[in-house]
Amino acid sequence: MSARHRFFVEAPLTVGEIHRLDALAHQLATVLRLKSGDAITLINGDGYEYLATLTELSPRRAAVQVQERHPTNADPQIDLKLYLCSLKQDKFEWVLQKATELGATHIVPVVSQRSVVRPVSALAAKHTRWSAILREATEQCGRTRPPVLANSVKLSEIELPRDVYGFLAWEEAGEDAPTLGQAVSALCLTGLHVLPPLALFIGPEGGLALDEVQSLVARGWRIVTLGRRILRAETAALAGLAIILDRCGEL
Repeated sequence: MSARHRFFVEAPLTVGEIHRLDALAHQLATVLRLKSGDAITLINGDGYEYLATLTELSPRRAAVQVQERHPTNADPQIDLKLYLCSLKQDKFEWVLQKATELGATHIVPVVSQRSVVRPVSALAAKHTRWSAILREATEQCGRTRPPVLANSVKLSEIELPRDVYGFLAWEEAGEDAPTLGQAVSALCLTGLHVLPPLALFIGPEGGLALDEVQSLVARGWRIVTLGRRILRAETAALAGLAIILDRCGEL
């Protein structure tokens, strides 16, 4: 028995037990047109996939019995945080989806001087919608844990934790700045048994102001480049994540 449809639920799951899924009933019965006896896969962020059989289904009520539990290796094995300055809504939400597919573990929305969406309170109002996008992307890509969506923060208030190795992608970096790939490779060659948590900072559409860059560097961020060409913010975010994950053996 196999199950193609995956659903994230915020509840403990136990093999053999019946679990109610009334919140998903409309989607299961009306949108997907499943029926009692069909199999689905449930995830809840504990690192396992749960194969379950629908025991009750109507447009308003649904229940499943969990049949099997299987570990999955799709969850990221490194801690990778994306600090992303706010972009136009469609672009920002697209990055949220793709960053989940690639393997970001935390996403921090940031308001900078040239951010399109300001102030922080305007971003806070989108938190519920963004969380739903992360869950849906998690269901699609095979992960069991969606990225942690942090509260939106002003750039001036960001503090890089001591144990986090932060990379600041800046298109105006000098020729002496390493590429992101070089910087990550050098870190991987230091002989560390376990990589520290990594962070990637991506500026807004208009780029970061010089004083913002200087402020971030003073707080521990390391300037890197993403190559010889200027990338759009949304492109830079995904290219940067892909480079880090590839050099760390995640892709």
